[in-house]
Amino acid sequence: MKIEWQELVKRAILASLLIGLGDFVLLKAGAPVGAFLFAFGLYGVCKLKANLFTGKCGFVFRDKRWRELLAILAVNLVAGWAFGAIMGVADSSIIAVAQEKITIWTFSPEFFLRSILCGAIMYIAVKCYKKKSLWGIFLGVPLFILAGFQHSIANVITSGVAMSFSPTILLCAAGNFVGSVFVAWLAGEYEK
Repeated sequence: MKIEWQELVKRAILASLLIGLGDFVLLKAGAPVGAFLFAFGLYGVCKLKANLFTGKCGFVFRDKRWRELLAILAVNLVAGWAFGAIMGVADSSIIAVAQEKITIWTFSPEFFLRSILCGAIMYIAVKCYKKKSLWGIFLGVPLFILAGFQHSIANVITSGVAMSFSPTILLCAAGNFVGSVFVAWLAGEYEK
């Protein structure tokens, strides 16, 4: 199957922008309000068929689109960081919040497990949407935020706001992948 790289990149940039809007409101409003409003970002990703790494992971074994998944991750990371930097310039009041937030990201089993749990929720949220239910998005997103779970693309956006880059984002992406794929496997995604 021929890959439409230009379309893939455009849709990955769009996903980064939408998650960036969610992250912006979370940094601006804080929890719990920001956690609930962040769900608009994932809803937009699903509705507009944007390419978000964490929304695609659980389906990769079924779809066999490994190169696309890696490309989506790369674009989400670069575009997400750039959108974060732009948001920090647009509203400097969120910079200190972002800088404080990234201080808790460490190469630790706890951080990795929190990334796995976020990936699990992301698979469930997207799967619910595909089954015509918005509950997964509008409950799942606040759940992972309020629980302190780690989302790799939101984290890279926060890094952009803080004008830094933490290599823990790569550990987070790996955890998001593991959690999503594990729940997809338990749910029978790959038996179809």
